[in-house]
Amino acid sequence: MAALVLAAAAISCAPIQGRETAGEYVDDVTISTKVRTAIIGELGLKQIGVETMRNVVQLSGFVETPQVKTRAGDIARGVTGVKDVRNNLVVR
Repeated sequence: MAALVLAAAAISCAPIQGRETAGEYVDDVTISTKVRTAIIGELGLKQIGVETMRNVVQLSGFVETPQVKTRAGDIARGVTGVKDVRNNLVVR
């Protein structure tokens, strides 16, 4: 019985498939902050959403031109630790 309880406890502590570990979450928050800071610093865009999951950055929001959209994606790709960028910015 004790072995069963210990096994159940060990299994429940394992990360759930598809979810981030605490370390991955901290890394992703750091990447999001760096991307947001870089975009604000270069383009002055404060209303862009930046979300990161397992080092993949997703950009969302609205921009004025296709060139700004492309540049924001390039800036995000240039941040250390970014594996991929999903540029969902919409040109208005």
